[in-house]
Amino acid sequence: MKKILCLGLLVVSTLSFGQNILPLRERAAVIEQLQEERLNILLPQLMAQTDLDMWVLITREYNEDPVVKTLLPPTWLNARRRTILVFNKDPKTGSVERVAMTRYAFGKHFPSVWNKEEQPDQFQALADYIVTKKPQKIGINISKEYGITDGLVQTDYQGLYDALPVTYRKRLVSAEPLAVAWIETRTPQEMVLFQQLTEITHQIVAEAFSTQVITPGVTTTEDVVWWMREKILGMGLATWFHPTVDVQRSEASDLYAFDGQQKFDVILPGDLLHCDIGITYLTLNTDCQELAYVLRPGEKQAPTYLQEALRQGNRVQDLFTQRFKTGRTGNETLAMSLKAGRDEGLRPQIYTHPLGTYGHSAGTTFGMWDAQEGVPGDGDRPLHENTAYAIELNTKVYIDAWKKDIRIMLEEPGFWGSEGFRYIHGRQTQLLLVGGQSQHLGE
Repeated sequence: MKKILCLGLLVVSTLSFGQNILPLRERAAVIEQLQEERLNILLPQLMAQTDLDMWVLITREYNEDPVVKTLLPPTWLNARRRTILVFNKDPKTGSVERVAMTRYAFGKHFPSVWNKEEQPDQFQALADYIVTKKPQKIGINISKEYGITDGLVQTDYQGLYDALPVTYRKRLVSAEPLAVAWIETRTPQEMVLFQQLTEITHQIVAEAFSTQVITPGVTTTEDVVWWMREKILGMGLATWFHPTVDVQRSEASDLYAFDGQQKFDVILPGDLLHCDIGITYLTLNTDCQELAYVLRPGEKQAPTYLQEALRQGNRVQDLFTQRFKTGRTGNETLAMSLKAGRDEGLRPQIYTHPLGTYGHSAGTTFGMWDAQEGVPGDGDRPLHENTAYAIELNTKVYIDAWKKDIRIMLEEPGFWGSEGFRYIHGRQTQLLLVGGQSQHLGE
């Protein structure tokens, strides 16, 4: 079918949904509050738990250590020159002093302690500071398992190493446990914002999968993808990956979402639509996959067999999240959940990842789509409280009417805390209907 573009498709309102998207100046103030809570309350707890006396972060402009990026003042888009941040734990009180070994203060939270006129060598100034604090364990961002916590480049490592006395060189250790905990742990203020961010994402999907955007027989999957991009941009937000929209239908033989092709289909009545979308706002990221059915003329709801297929997808979600337990590794949880699903006659795949400061974040990982036997390293990490995940998975379901399998692909942000697991803003329990009204979020 010939592709036809609707000129009205990309009209985006910045006032959609009645959401209060903050202007940039107010966002900066919120980000500073979030950083203050994390630095004053969370960081001392994490340093005590991981038994580090000092944490040294070194990075350079345009080549930022991913951990340093989580600490950038909201008015800094990048680090400047060579940026060195140091956290020093007081062995008696447990309080943490934070300083910047830079020409000027690193925002509001890191005063500068380097006087270049007195000591022109920045690395030597850092070494002198370290020696005055006498730390026994000095954490640096090197890691075999997590790219996000492996941000110390060879040049900066060598500069630090060469400047330190031999005794202190031997005290350098990987800060991976602390860096991962810093990245994965969410605070109460962040979780309030996370709910709003997830709600916005759900509402974008609901509008995208409606006749406000889709004209069956005219609109293509790629039209909807670019509508999403424009919508997000028009709201003053960003996306951390390019969205995707694909279809499964009775006439096609392939499972579109995993074939790497078929991304330009014209959307037709009777199609099962699927999208993958994630947005960024106030230092957090979402990651959602939802499904919609395009009503045929005269239909008021999706076919029963597709509703039942979604129910099976929800069942896989339940079997998975019910096995979350603090201290249980991602690989253990994955194996238990897959077995439970198969024992019920389901055909699940689970590939859930940490979510928050980064989309594909650091923390406990529960499988990958091509590693259902488990993931060495980050899959061996135990589950910790106050962490968020993209509950991402699918199950194959055979559809008699279509004489083939389909995949029910779902993804929703979820939170694990002291009271157990919860979805941050519900999950999809009913198919969205293109051409109808649907209250699709439950629980």
